[in-house]
Amino acid sequence: MSQAQPEPASVIRVTDREGKRHELEAVEGWRVMEILRDYRVGIEGICGGGLDCASCHVVVAKEWADRLHPPREDELDKLDELPVIEPTSRLSCQILWTDDLDGLELTIPDEV
Repeated sequence: MSQAQPEPASVIRVTDREGKRHELEAVEGWRVMEILRDYRVGIEGICGGGLDCASCHVVVAKEWADRLHPPREDELDKLDELPVIEPTSRLSCQILWTDDLDGLELTIPDEV
């Protein structure tokens, strides 16, 4: 009789500011910012997701950008305050984790 294997956890693939790649276990319903902050890979999340600081800025891999919900106007406004952004820049506090995002690839950009 074989035992049921536990389902593998969903993961986020993150490249930090030093270029090191990490695979982080993700939790359904958490903000991506919370996951990145808890693993201490370079995200501060100072405002806790209140769209007040943009310290959770990430660059989403191009192949994933269209799979995320589009940014709201208030997120775009906060991104516009940053000195440098990319076409796929997002605030990780505005991305809620679902298992559909398993394998999501992000880069934490250099601080300017």
